Amino acid sequence: MSHPVEESVPIVSSTAGNAVPKILIVGGGYAGFYTAWKLEKHLRRGEAEVTMVDPVPYMTYQPFLPEVAAGSIEARHAVVAHRRHLKRTHVITAKVTAIDHENRVATITPAMGEPWQQEYDHIVVTAGAVSRTFPIPGIADNAIGLKTIEEAVAIRDRLMSNFDKAATLPPGPERDRLLTVVVVGGGFAGIEVFAELRSLASALVGRYPTISFDDTHFHLIEAMSRIMPEVSLPTSEWVLKDLAKRGAYVHLDTQVVGAVDGNVELSTGETIPTDLIIWTAGVMANPTVVRGSDLMAEERGRIRTRADLRVGTEEEIVEGAWAAGDVSAVPDLSGGGVGGYCVPNAQHAVRQAKLLAKNVVAVIRGEQPREYFHKNLGAVAGLGLYDGVFQSGKLALKGFVAWLAHRGYHGLAMPTWERKWRVFWGWWNNFWLGRDIVNLSTVQSPRYVFEEFAARPRPPQPVEAAPAKPDAKAADEKQSEKASASA
Repeated sequence: MSHPVEESVPIVSSTAGNAVPKILIVGGGYAGFYTAWKLEKHLRRGEAEVTMVDPVPYMTYQPFLPEVAAGSIEARHAVVAHRRHLKRTHVITAKVTAIDHENRVATITPAMGEPWQQEYDHIVVTAGAVSRTFPIPGIADNAIGLKTIEEAVAIRDRLMSNFDKAATLPPGPERDRLLTVVVVGGGFAGIEVFAELRSLASALVGRYPTISFDDTHFHLIEAMSRIMPEVSLPTSEWVLKDLAKRGAYVHLDTQVVGAVDGNVELSTGETIPTDLIIWTAGVMANPTVVRGSDLMAEERGRIRTRADLRVGTEEEIVEGAWAAGDVSAVPDLSGGGVGGYCVPNAQHAVRQAKLLAKNVVAVIRGEQPREYFHKNLGAVAGLGLYDGVFQSGKLALKGFVAWLAHRGYHGLAMPTWERKWRVFWGWWNNFWLGRDIVNLSTVQSPRYVFEEFAARPRPPQPVEAAPAKPDAKAADEKQSEKASASA
């Protein structure tokens, strides 16, 4: 589809007559941040102008979200500030709501102010993915995803505040509901947050004398007959046994059919009352960006991308358009993908972005871009403190050694040494001091104390009406009655 330029929306040329190519990056997550970061490294000064647009001013390192939810990593340490580390990139905190590639303009809509249209020569679409849900009653109103740092913090604070509430209640249905957690989805994200929260709850029990381990209930719902398809079947079965030993329940071949009023209804007929429903059952390419563009998309809603990361097919190239990360359908030349395409994960997004930056520079200089090829190095997951799982080919590590591999890999994969140092320093402090269990749920309503005690003007008092004057005729009649009575 084509989106013609509207006359009412101003067109902004960020170069103001400068002849250098303009590169517009849509999205500042893994792929977007790394593309801009590497473009700054490969481009000569003044060779091109780079602009990056994202609704938030930071990149979230999503593999750390389960540990943020469990209080093992400080939330700010799991994100990377765009403006601190992108020295020569023009960062715009806004949304790209339309892409008219035929005319090489994109509509940028800020949180405040009027939208405008930005001209470009090359567009890099790295808008990422969002949680993919189904029209199940109650899910949209009661569940929470795990794609943003805000969601991870909200999950942590909800669990901790539920412990505070439950500690003041006698045993009963309401107390059980507060101490029950339901995670939907048995992929890596679901298993990691499920295991991390189970680990956190086990640690919290020791701080609440009125709550025992048996009072806490953890349920994971998976529609397939197994969990973690990224690892071998024996490894996934080991994870199931490990979770069972820790008092967690995994429901396989089971679907959620309802979640109204916090009652999770399962396809087996079982109902689980809970105050915390976490949805991790799949992702989809950012629909706002894909549907709002005239770039070609495939059947799953991702931008159709060539192996050299240009938008198009083997037979057709869309000049000046690039894509990478979860929003794109990039052929997996290693043969290890799903349906012939790279799976949506951080491993591919980061490596695609690094190559994409080199390819954009190559095209600007009149050279040929290279095709993306990366063989999966394996999968590693944390299952709570001192527990994890690692799979690479036939090699499988479990327990403490895998947990060290998990932290080592992701700690080093965190971009910038400034952020690496914050993460490792936080882990070191927690090793000696224990995880931070401060509950900051009230930060979502920070003015509640101020509002409660703030002095307010008295409401205006109603004005008393003056007594009405007696009617003259009525007064005469009253006087006559008195005279008659005297006679």
